[in-house]
Amino acid sequence: QVFLCVTSTLSVAVFRDHFVLEDLVEEMKKQSPALNFGPLQPDGQIAVRGSFPALRELREFLLVKAKPLSEEHKREGKSHQRPRRKVQEHRGAPERRNSVLDAHKETQVVVLDTDIYLYMKSFHPKTLQANDVVISAVTDGDITTVCIGSAGRKAGAAPGSRAKRMIENFSVELQKILRKERICFQEHGRGEEQRYRQLCERLKPRHPAVLALPYGTHIDVVGTSAGVFEFTEDLKR
Repeated sequence: QVFLCVTSTLSVAVFRDHFVLEDLVEEMKKQSPALNFGPLQPDGQIAVRGSFPALRELREFLLVKAKPLSEEHKREGKSHQRPRRKVQEHRGAPERRNSVLDAHKETQVVVLDTDIYLYMKSFHPKTLQANDVVISAVTDGDITTVCIGSAGRKAGAAPGSRAKRMIENFSVELQKILRKERICFQEHGRGEEQRYRQLCERLKPRHPAVLALPYGTHIDVVGTSAGVFEFTEDLKR
């Protein structure tokens, strides 16, 4: 299995008050013809399947769509606050400083294939570490969202942007060389899973660049083509 295709579940419910969702989905399909779209659910969720570059482009398209809505929300918020302006005038300077600090703390987001993220985390942890930023991750099935935020008031946005570029570039390199093979258990149950976990631990020193991910019914083996082949052959023996 090659890392060429992933499935992501998107929620477009946030656009409901501003667009006809069915029309928005049709626009998404025209914007991203390389992606396969599932049916739009009543709660505004839709499954999308395709390559990571195509999913990134769709994400950027939706962010552009969402930006005017965010600005409109901010304007509405300010209009509601106008009657209280005289009461809050003496707090203007701290509020301006806080807004500047919030701008510096802007969060960068990178969407990765979960297996690539786990491989990066296991064998190249420094890629997910950088000065003046805090990096966290949320995994949802095949997709892991990496969030990069400022670690301090004086850091600014530059360290986060650098960390984001480094993670994106390295994930692309890993995507070119990594392969995954799934080995299904012959029997189901905790005993079988535990046995495979023990086998993987015993084989780990012989295959230091291969990541074995045991699950309840199978093991995913991630590494180079040669590494995955050698590991699986050893495991079968």
